[in-house]
Amino acid sequence: MGIDTVRAGASEETPGSRREQRGWYWYDWACSVYSTSVLTVFLGPYLTSVARHAADADGYVHPLGLPVRAGSFFAYTVSLSVIVAVLVMPLVGSLADRTGRKKPLLAAAAYTGAAATTGMFFLDGDRYLLGGLLLVVANAAQSVGMMLYNSYLPQIAPPAERDRVSSRGWAFGYAAGSLMLVVNLVLYLAHDSFGLSEPAAVRVCLASAGLWWGAFALIPLRRLRDRRARVAAAAPTGLRQLAATVKDMRRHPRTLAFLLAYLVYNDGIQTVITQASVYGSEELGLDQSTLIGAVLLVQVLAVAGALAMGRLARTYGAQRTILGSLVAWTLTLAAGYFLPAGAPVFFYVLAAAIGLVLGGSQALSRSLFSHLIPPGKEAEYFSAYEMSDRGMSWLGPLLFGVTYQLTGSYRSAIVSLVAFFVIGFVLLARVPVRRAIGEAGNPVPERI
Repeated sequence: MGIDTVRAGASEETPGSRREQRGWYWYDWACSVYSTSVLTVFLGPYLTSVARHAADADGYVHPLGLPVRAGSFFAYTVSLSVIVAVLVMPLVGSLADRTGRKKPLLAAAAYTGAAATTGMFFLDGDRYLLGGLLLVVANAAQSVGMMLYNSYLPQIAPPAERDRVSSRGWAFGYAAGSLMLVVNLVLYLAHDSFGLSEPAAVRVCLASAGLWWGAFALIPLRRLRDRRARVAAAAPTGLRQLAATVKDMRRHPRTLAFLLAYLVYNDGIQTVITQASVYGSEELGLDQSTLIGAVLLVQVLAVAGALAMGRLARTYGAQRTILGSLVAWTLTLAAGYFLPAGAPVFFYVLAAAIGLVLGGSQALSRSLFSHLIPPGKEAEYFSAYEMSDRGMSWLGPLLFGVTYQLTGSYRSAIVSLVAFFVIGFVLLARVPVRRAIGEAGNPVPERI
């Protein structure tokens, strides 16, 4: 029965239709607004201000009786949300593999996250604990949803089309983030015209991201389809499944070495994304409209940067291009340390540099990893890739928060993230990519 199940499952692994691919793009359109408007722009400074309002005379809040600087509360909460996501993802991933019912699980993750984000409308006064809870739920739900979303890629696109389909997904996400930021900027700058106070305008922007997420998630949920499970019902669950995947990866140590390098430098990337607005508002004294404009610039230039780095990869190979992007990240953060306060122009220059390397770093990392996966294990290994994406993403915000708590300086906190790019560079440079591709049983491209 188990052999029949596997064979039947294999017959279901045919590439999806163009209609299904187009539906897949729309989930990135739906959920990327959360990453851009909520996590990157509005929630960090706003939740920090709510925590400061609730703080004692020494500037501390006391969640669960623990003394925490109000300025570190957002970073710590992001770390907690990632830890929750790492615990939940293998459980959901194992359930999806055993049942083949990805779509109901994707719907549950999408609408849990959308509901929590919409609920941020009620985050006012000194309700910092409510804000922390909603952030943990929304961020964990988004991580689970992205894991399921990415696992569709091998099913809806054959290898020759995977780069194109994946890149268009990134483009849809960046486009949605840009469009919603323009709407948010208009609402925020003209909040008086709409009869809203500044805090109320921020809360409307937060809630609108949740409504957007829920509304546009309907498109992929209508067009994507479930496949029959590839494995028999008896399968490891939860953390045991993750352990089984890692055990299998030990037979491909160079693939595992790439994942380790990606885990480190991607943690730096994710932390810069989530903490840049806090740095701009708290250390540089920039207003919300400047921060929104800077993130909008990042979103627009990320599309151009991804395309440009894709062309560079065709000439120099993906590994060298990624290594070059890590050097650019390091120089950008070092320059960020010296930015003068109250100077939006210099912050825009910093944002432009981030945008040009952001999309390419992420897109090329995913495409490079696709060459290192043994044939027939695409979904399983991409699940581990998503775990690597989130698995240490708590460490960057934690380092950022601890550095600020110890020094009281966001400049020291932001420059501490250089360590992730330097270590990631060293680890990636040590991976013999051509040998790793051959050992995985895949043809070695002329340029890699």
